[in-house]
Amino acid sequence: MTTDLGMPSSGPDAPGAPGAPGAHGTAGVPLLTDGTALTKKDFTSDQEVRWCPGCGDYAILAAVQGFLPELGLKRENIVFVSGIGCSSRFPYYLDTYGMHSIHGRAPAIATGLAATREDLSVWVVTGDGDALSIGGNHLIHALRRNVNLKILLFNNEIYGLTKGQYSPTSHVGQVTKSTPLGSLDTPFNPVSLALGAEASFVARTMDSDRQHLTSVLRAAAEHRGSALVEIYQNCPIFNDGVFDVLKDRTEAAARILHLADGEEVGTAETVVVRDDRGSLAVVPRAEADPARIVRHDASAPDPSAAFALSRLDSPDLGHVPMGIFRNVQRPTYDDSLREQIASARTGEVTDADIDALLAGRDTWTVGA
Repeated sequence: MTTDLGMPSSGPDAPGAPGAPGAHGTAGVPLLTDGTALTKKDFTSDQEVRWCPGCGDYAILAAVQGFLPELGLKRENIVFVSGIGCSSRFPYYLDTYGMHSIHGRAPAIATGLAATREDLSVWVVTGDGDALSIGGNHLIHALRRNVNLKILLFNNEIYGLTKGQYSPTSHVGQVTKSTPLGSLDTPFNPVSLALGAEASFVARTMDSDRQHLTSVLRAAAEHRGSALVEIYQNCPIFNDGVFDVLKDRTEAAARILHLADGEEVGTAETVVVRDDRGSLAVVPRAEADPARIVRHDASAPDPSAAFALSRLDSPDLGHVPMGIFRNVQRPTYDDSLREQIASARTGEVTDADIDALLAGRDTWTVGA
């Protein structure tokens, strides 16, 4: 049974119900063990999907609904939290728990869930405006802390819900309803931003590439820690065709630099090399010095190589790295928090320690 928001109702299967003992997924969430095989239909709510015809959100929703059964998790152990924007209608269309929250604050709300409920797989759905403008600080600190969240950032380089204003990822010179003479702002590169914030998993994919999108979602779900997935997404009303050159098979073959662990970064005709200054450049494969060709290492502890790859982007989409930039393991905020609380409860923090804290020099006695 679900509520009209597409969320499991209270009852024996609601959050808090005990999971199967000893059976946990890669993120510590209880797995289904009763032989139940869920399908895309099980994750599809009864709500009418209301996006503009041709919106890339439809393709992403279908991919997520089709992918969720692979997790082997109960629906009531999955939560989607969104902020404000077209993408933020996502929780209504999934038959899981979900929350359509407030502008830019989805990572903060999701952090609270992840920190207090280890049995939940927590996902954030956001857009380039919601995440990178009013929500910028919440995003970078969730990534910095390495909270066990999966953040799907839909990037269409425009504000869609509020009718076509420029966003933090709009290009310099882009004419929109709020920049009739062209935007003066230098745009964010979401992947570079995430890597700079020390996110432990960072990837980029595209709405129309179902196979690649699903593979990236799968890798993000398996990762324990913060995972930022930028998804190029088309807005057919206010920024139509912004990624069309990457959807044309011929153009894509020349422009997309596929990132695969241990493999050369490049296309059939070009390859990424490291020059004399240590910078990366894209050169014809036939002219490349084999010793300088870059091989991708997503698990490198130092994010600088992944950051350098992210800087190969250009406004004309001439070279676009696509795939998993970084995938490393480090302690998560929520695991460390639970360990700290458990330590306090087992007596490692004594009553004397607490008394000393309360009676320390930063307290005052106020007379009657």
